[in-house]
Amino acid sequence: MLRIICFSIFAALFVFAPATVHAQQNRRERAELAVTDLTQVDGDFHYQGEYAGRVRGRFGEGPVGLQVVALGGGRFQAMEYRGGLPGQGWDRRTRESYTGVIDGDFLRLSAPGRNVTIQIGRVVIRDLNGRQLGVLDKVRRSSPTLGALPPRGATVLFNGTSTEHFTNAKITEDGLLMPGTMTSKPYRDFRLHVEFRTPYMPFAREQGRGNSGVYIQERYEVQILDSFGLTGEFNECGGLYRFKAPDLNMCLPPLIWQTYDIYFRAARFDGSGQKIANAVITAMLNGVGVQNNVQLQNKTGGGKQEGPDDRPILLQNHRNPVHFRNIWIVDYSPGARATTVAAR
Repeated sequence: MLRIICFSIFAALFVFAPATVHAQQNRRERAELAVTDLTQVDGDFHYQGEYAGRVRGRFGEGPVGLQVVALGGGRFQAMEYRGGLPGQGWDRRTRESYTGVIDGDFLRLSAPGRNVTIQIGRVVIRDLNGRQLGVLDKVRRSSPTLGALPPRGATVLFNGTSTEHFTNAKITEDGLLMPGTMTSKPYRDFRLHVEFRTPYMPFAREQGRGNSGVYIQERYEVQILDSFGLTGEFNECGGLYRFKAPDLNMCLPPLIWQTYDIYFRAARFDGSGQKIANAVITAMLNGVGVQNNVQLQNKTGGGKQEGPDDRPILLQNHRNPVHFRNIWIVDYSPGARATTVAAR
C-alpha cells in the first residue's frame, strides 16, 4: 500500500511541477510584454487613462479626477482625487482607490460607498443605491514643455538625426533614442531638457514597469517609471531614487510623451578632495515641480561615488523599451561652448 501511495505522490508531483514551471514562465513572459506602438495595444488600453468632471459628495458637488490603470487580462485599479487630477486641482490629501474588471463592454470598479462604470471615454459614478453622483470625461493631458525649443546657448544633444553627443547610442527606426547610453562629455552645472516615453506593460508590476532613469553625473538618478496612478514613492517617476519621493506624482499614462526639465549644480570639493557643498537639484516632471532645490547628500541607488571630477549624464537601460527624444542642455560650467544643431 505504501508503495502505491508513494508512486501516486511522485506521479502527481511529476505532473504538477512542469505545469507550475510553465505557469511561472508564462507569468514572466507576460510581465515582460512591452508595447511601444499604439496600433498594437490591447482592448484594456482604451479604458486606461485620466478622467475629470464633477461629483456630488457629503460636502456638496466639486471637481474630481480619476486615473485608471490597466493590470492586464481585464483587471484594473484606479485612484480618485478630490479637487481634480494631480497638478490640476487635487488637494494633495484626499484620494480613494478602486479595483475592478471588464464586464462585457464596460469596466466596473468599486470602492467603499460607491461604484464606477466606464465605457470608452466616459465614467459614471454611483452610490451603492444606484444614485448617480457624477460623470467624468476622458482627458488627454500633455506637458507644457513638450517640444520645447533649446534656448540661445544650448547644445542639442539629440534631435533624432545624430548620436554624436552620446556614446554607444542606438536609434529606433522612427528616430528615437534607446536607453543604455551616456553623453560623450562630462557636465557640471546645467539645465537639461529630456522627453521620454514609457511602454505599455500591463502585466508588469513595480520596478519592472517602464523602468529607466536619468543619471546625473552617473551619480544621482532621477527615476523614470510607469508609476501612473500610484502614490509617488522614492523609487517611482519623479523620485530621486531611494532618496526622496516626488512632491507630487505627475506621471502620465504609458505611450504618452513626458518631459523632465532638470536644473543641477554639482557638489563642490576643496583642494584636498573634501566635499564642502552638496549637489543641488530641481526637477520638473511634465511642467510641475516635483523636486525643489533638493540637496543631494550622497549618490543615489547604484550611482557612482561622489567626487570632484565631472561625469557624463547616463540614460539607464533597465531592460524596458523606454525611448527618448528632444534632448538639450544649457551648460553653466565655466568655458562651456554650445553646439548649434537644429531641434527637430
